[in-house]
Amino acid sequence: MKKSVLRKYATLIATVGVNVQKGQEVFIAAELDQPEFVKMVVEECYRAGAKRVVVDWDYQPLTKLHVRWRSQKNLSTLENWEEARWQHYVDEIPCRIYLISEDPDGLRGVNQEKMAKAGQAKYKVIRPYRDQIENKYQWCIAAVPGVAWAKKLFPNLSKAQAVEKLWEAILAASRVDDDPVAAWKAHNEDLARRCAYLNDLGITELEYHSSNGTNFKVGMIEDAEFKGGGENSLLGHFFNPNIPTEEVFISPKRGVAEGIVYSTKPLSYQGQLIENFSIRFEGGKAVEVHAEKNEALLQKLISMDEGASYLGECALVPYNSPIQNSGLLFYNTLFDENAACHLALGMGFADTIKNFENYTLDECRAKGINDSMVHEDFMIGSADLSIDAHTRDGRTVPIFRDGNWAF
Repeated sequence: MKKSVLRKYATLIATVGVNVQKGQEVFIAAELDQPEFVKMVVEECYRAGAKRVVVDWDYQPLTKLHVRWRSQKNLSTLENWEEARWQHYVDEIPCRIYLISEDPDGLRGVNQEKMAKAGQAKYKVIRPYRDQIENKYQWCIAAVPGVAWAKKLFPNLSKAQAVEKLWEAILAASRVDDDPVAAWKAHNEDLARRCAYLNDLGITELEYHSSNGTNFKVGMIEDAEFKGGGENSLLGHFFNPNIPTEEVFISPKRGVAEGIVYSTKPLSYQGQLIENFSIRFEGGKAVEVHAEKNEALLQKLISMDEGASYLGECALVPYNSPIQNSGLLFYNTLFDENAACHLALGMGFADTIKNFENYTLDECRAKGINDSMVHEDFMIGSADLSIDAHTRDGRTVPIFRDGNWAF
């Protein structure tokens, strides 16, 4: 891929994604796949005014070794220096950039139970710090190709050809064209118009139906609102958390969901794929799951903590979307969630409460925002999905017909 094009992408992530402010710190999490591009992002963060940029490298084979050889107690312990870093996040409120490229099957064979217990134990220590920075910092998730990921999508191509093809797909989905900044401005304006229409309806419930068996209702929080595209942090900085994004989303009311939903794309979770699954809800809680592949992992997901079996997000994405129309199954949630309507198990978004800045995090949760250590999107959108909105004034308003916007 031409360096000039990659430079545009790096600039987009630094200035439109996290929107680095002068004097801010930036922490970047990345796999080992594209070090030259990571270098570009670091440079663009400095150009935008960052005072310090820290890169944390990750590597799935090492993760598997850690899980295999470390004791459960050791793996579950958050060391003092790790806790000190979380305190640093609270004190400095740095930007966070996540450059994902992992192998969708990269943690196959790992001890799921051991990983889950370690995550649960560490979260008890991390949560107070995370709550203190919630909605205060700018963050952005974007993607770069990894060889294993690229070969998963394009198995008949050479490694180099597959990586180039995946670069093309990532950049196209991310609107990296002649003027990506202008493209994202227009895209954000379109998503804002969709949100405004939905928020004016006074929706109390969304009802989903699809020929694959999805038959589902979910309740809304009275003063929650739809969001999409860029958003403002509590410190007043506008940023785009996902590159790409096609969704308009809201956090539903915890405990108000009934029926069954069927997945329409695989879910990549903990470096493994969960495929062809269904989830049945009663009283807002996932009470029954089935999957053709990795059902035990799906069971583990909904039992990570009490909130993991409740919903944190309802996202609306037209079936006629750029990513869906690419014809690619990315095996990566960042992309696949933006090709289809989806739900998310786990943590909800406090900033979907209208005037959320006037409430504490606990007050937002008391209104119905779900709390959990996980937030995992799974896709339910299809070519014949219908969604109706039931409103406070007794109307039933079509939102989706045949998988696309009805307005």
